Amino acid sequence: MRIITPRVSLAFRLALRELRGGIRGFYIFLACIALGTGAIAAVNSVSQSITDTIASQGQELLAGDVRFELNNREATSQEIGFLEGLGTVSVSTGLRSMARKPDGSDQALVEVKAVDDAYPLYGKFVAEPDYPLAALLSGQGGTYGAVAAPLLLDRLGLAVGDELLLGNVKLSITGTVKTEPDALSEGFGFAPRLLVSRQALQASGLIQTGSLVEHAYKIRLEDKAAMSGIQARASKEFPSAGWAIRTSDRAAPSLTENITRFSQFLTLVGLTALIVGGVGVANAVRAFLDSKRTTIATFKCLGAPAQVVVLIYLIQIAIIALGGILIGLVIGALSPMLAAQFLAQFLPVSTTPTLYPGALLLATLFGILTTLAFAILPLGHAREVPATALFREQGFEARRLPSWPYILLATLFMVALAGLAILTAYDRFIAVVFVGAIVFAFVVLRLVAALIAWLARRSPRVNSPALRLAIGNIHRPGALTPSVVLSLGLGLALLVTLTLIDGNLRQQLTGRMNEGAPNFFFVDIQSAEVDAFRDLVQGQAPKGKLVEVPMLRGRIIAFNGEDVTKMNVPAAGRWVLNGDRGITYAETLPENAALTEGKWWDKDYSGEPLVSFSSEEAHELGLKIGDKVTVNVLGRNITAKIANLRRVEWESLSINFVMVFSPNTFRGAPHAWLATLTDPSSTPAEDAAILKTVTNTYPTITSVRVKDAIDIVNQLVAQLATAIRAAASVALFASILVLAGALAAGNRARTHDAVVLKTLGATRAMLIRAFSYEYLILGLATAIFALIAGGVAAWFIVARIMRLPSTFLPDVAGLTLVTALVLTVGIGLIGTWRILGQKAAPVLREL
Repeated sequence: MRIITPRVSLAFRLALRELRGGIRGFYIFLACIALGTGAIAAVNSVSQSITDTIASQGQELLAGDVRFELNNREATSQEIGFLEGLGTVSVSTGLRSMARKPDGSDQALVEVKAVDDAYPLYGKFVAEPDYPLAALLSGQGGTYGAVAAPLLLDRLGLAVGDELLLGNVKLSITGTVKTEPDALSEGFGFAPRLLVSRQALQASGLIQTGSLVEHAYKIRLEDKAAMSGIQARASKEFPSAGWAIRTSDRAAPSLTENITRFSQFLTLVGLTALIVGGVGVANAVRAFLDSKRTTIATFKCLGAPAQVVVLIYLIQIAIIALGGILIGLVIGALSPMLAAQFLAQFLPVSTTPTLYPGALLLATLFGILTTLAFAILPLGHAREVPATALFREQGFEARRLPSWPYILLATLFMVALAGLAILTAYDRFIAVVFVGAIVFAFVVLRLVAALIAWLARRSPRVNSPALRLAIGNIHRPGALTPSVVLSLGLGLALLVTLTLIDGNLRQQLTGRMNEGAPNFFFVDIQSAEVDAFRDLVQGQAPKGKLVEVPMLRGRIIAFNGEDVTKMNVPAAGRWVLNGDRGITYAETLPENAALTEGKWWDKDYSGEPLVSFSSEEAHELGLKIGDKVTVNVLGRNITAKIANLRRVEWESLSINFVMVFSPNTFRGAPHAWLATLTDPSSTPAEDAAILKTVTNTYPTITSVRVKDAIDIVNQLVAQLATAIRAAASVALFASILVLAGALAAGNRARTHDAVVLKTLGATRAMLIRAFSYEYLILGLATAIFALIAGGVAAWFIVARIMRLPSTFLPDVAGLTLVTALVLTVGIGLIGTWRILGQKAAPVLREL
C-alpha cells in the first residue's frame, strides 16, 4: 500500500500536467461518449417524467379514486348500492356511433361519451367557451347540448351553434373540447370525441340489447385507506359481476406499459450508439497513445514502471470520459423540459424542471462501463511495446494481443455492460436477444473484415497502379479494413433493419391489407333489423359480399379454474386478457379459418359448452385442447372446454375472433350482430352512398369504413417510425464519428505511405485515386454486409414475430449503398487531403 499510493499520486499529477496541453485527438472520443450517454439519459428521463406524472395525477387522469367498468350492461341495484357505499359516484357511458348532419348529407364516426352532473370528480373539464359542463349539455325542447372535438366539426363542416343528429336525438353543438381530464385513461380512440348528457344518450336509442357499450362508475372514496382492499372486497361480494376495476395509482396501465416498452426499445438503440461509440473510444485511445509514443518512451527510459505509464493515460482517459458523460447528463436532464413543449398536448408531461437521478445514474454507469471496456486493450498494447520501438516510430499496429490481465479486465467490463443492459430492461428476454445480437454482429463484422482482407490478398494482379495500391492497403498490416467495417457496419445494419420494418408495415397497411380488407364493418345490428338491413345493403351493393355473425362481449376471467389476474401470462398473449373480447358462436367452421388441432362440433351439438380458440394465442397462453376457459358474459360466468384450435389470419381484417363457441353456449342470450361488406369493385363515391344510406336508414347502427381506420393506423405507424428513425440516426451518427476517428487513427501510417510514394514519383492525383478506390471497396463491402444483416433481422421481426409477409425493398438497398459510399469516400478523402500536403523532409528524418 505504501508503494502503490505514491505511484497513483505521481500518475495523477503527471496526467493532469499532460492534460494542460488540451485534448486534441479526443474530440471524437468525447462526442461518442456524450452522444450515447445523452441518448440513454434523455430517453429514460422523458419516460420517467411521463410515468411519474401519470402516477402523481392518477385521480385526475381517472376522474376518480376507483373506476369500475362494465361492458354491455349497467350495474344492478345491489351493485349500485355497493358502489355508493364507497363514496360519491359518477357514471359515464361510452360507445362508438355515427353522427350525421340533419339533412343527411354527411356523417362521421364518433366516440360518444355520456356523463352525469357529477363528472368529473377530480380535475376540470374545459370547453370553448368555458361554461359549466352541465349548462353546455342541458336539453331544451327535445334538443340536447353537445360538446364536440374540433376535428369532428372540421370533418362535417360544422360550427358551434349548428345541429347534429346522434341516433334518434337532435343535438345542438354548444362548444368544443379543450381539456378532457380522463381522456388518457379511456384508452385510444379511432374517432373524435362527442360529449353528451346521459339523458341525451338515453333518448338517442343507441343503447339496445347487445350494443357495444362501456359503463364506467367512478368513485371519490370517503375512506382513501380502503383503496387497497376494494378489488378483493368487490370480487368477494360480486364474484360474477365481470367488472374491470382500476385504481388511481394505475390510472392508465396500458399507456404506462407501452411507454415503458417504447423507452426500453429506444434505450437499446441508445446503447447501440454507445457501443458503436465504444469502437470510437478504442480507436481514439489507440490514436492518442500513438501520438504520445515519444512521451511514453521517455517515461520508460527514465525508469517509470509500465503500470505507472498505463495509469497516467488511464487517468486521462477517465477524466475525458467523465467530461463526455457530464455533457450527456446535461442533455438528459434538459430533455424532459424540451420534450414537454412537444408532448404536452398528447401525454401528461410535467413542465416543472425536475431531475431524474435514476435515469442519469443508469446513463452514467453505461458510459463508464463502455469507456473501460473499450479502452483497456489499447492501454494494454501500449504497456507491451518497448521504448526502443516507440522511438523508432513504430506504433500500435501489431496484432499481438496484450497480456492476459488486460484481456480479463476488458472481458469483465463487457460482461458487466451486458449484465446492466439485461438487469435494467423491462423485458429481459428482448434485452438478452439484443446483447446476443450485438456480440454476434461484432464477431461477424470482424469475420467480414478478415474476409475482405483475404479476398484482397488473393485478388489477381491489376494493371492500374492506383487500384493495385488500394487493394494492397486493404490487406496490409495495420490496414483500416477492420476499423471501417466495424464502425460503419453496425450503424448501417441497424438503420436498414428499422427502415425495412417500417417499409413492410406501411406496405402491409397500404397495400395487402387494403386489397383483401372489407369495405365496411357494421356494428350493433339488432336481431330484428338483420333481414331488412341485409336487403338494404344488397340493394346498394349487388356485387358485394355481405357476411353476418352474432356478436357478444366477454371477459376471460379464468383458465382451468385459475384466476387470470394471478397468473404469469407471457407478454405476447397478454392482450387477449386485457378488457373484454368480441366473441361469437357458430355451427360450422368459419370460412376464413382452418383447424390446426382437434375436431369441430356437430351442427346439432347440445352437450357441455365448447370453444374453438385461435391457435397462435392459445400457444402463447399455454392452452391446449381439453383445457377449460371461463368467460364473463353479461354478468354470468360461463365455462367452456377447448374443443379445437384454428389458424386465424388477423391481417385479412375480415371477421375474426379469438374464441368461437358452440351455439348451445349462448342459446337464448340477447346479442347484436356484426357484418362486413366486401366489394373490390366499389368506387369511393359508391362507398360514400352506402355509408349515407345505411346511416340515415339505421341511425343506431355504427358503420366503420375500413380504409379510414387503416389511414388512422398508418398515421400512427408513421409517427412511431419517425421516432424510431430519429433514434436510429443517433446510432448512425455515432458510426460516422467512429468512422472519422478510425480514419484519423490511421493518419500517421497514411502520412508515411504518402511521403514515401511521392518521393518515389507518385503524383497527388494517383494517390487520390488509390485512396478513393480503397474507400469505395470498403464502403461497398460494408453496405453489402449491412443489407444482408439488416435484411435478415427485419425478416425475422416481420415474419416471425409480427407474423406478416416480409419483402425486401430495393429503394432501401439503394439508399444504403449510397450512404455507405458517400460516408466512406467523403470522410476518407477529407482526411486524406491534409495528408497529401504533408512535407516530406520531417517525415523522412524520423523513419
